[in-house]
Amino acid sequence: METAEILKFASEQKTAFIASVNGQGYPVIRAMLAPRKIEGNEIYFTTNTSSNKVAQFMQNGKACVYFYKRGKIKYQGVSIVGEMQVCTDQQTKNENWRFGDRLFYKKGVTDPDYCVLKFICKSAEYYCDLKTEKAEF
Repeated sequence: METAEILKFASEQKTAFIASVNGQGYPVIRAMLAPRKIEGNEIYFTTNTSSNKVAQFMQNGKACVYFYKRGKIKYQGVSIVGEMQVCTDQQTKNENWRFGDRLFYKKGVTDPDYCVLKFICKSAEYYCDLKTEKAEF
């Protein structure tokens, strides 16, 4: 599967799972809302600056993002590995802000507890119908 098809598949899912590495070297997986945007080989999420995952990504940027679609018969999934960057600059925050975010960030787009996670895709494994395909970004 081509990288463009992988990212299209990712953009159609409502949930993403992201994995960070904790201080003891173990992976930690969390469910996230769908990405805010996907540009080129970059996937953007929003989250709380005060979260454990942000602290983990600040220490170790290695990350994995997983998307899946489960049908009645068919299961599709893609695991993407890469680097996660924590973005606190106002331009990136503005570009990823949505009106409803004020529910979570009372101070609005300038809330210091609002940040953007920028995931830079390196490689992926797509799974469907008992087959796995690999792709490099």
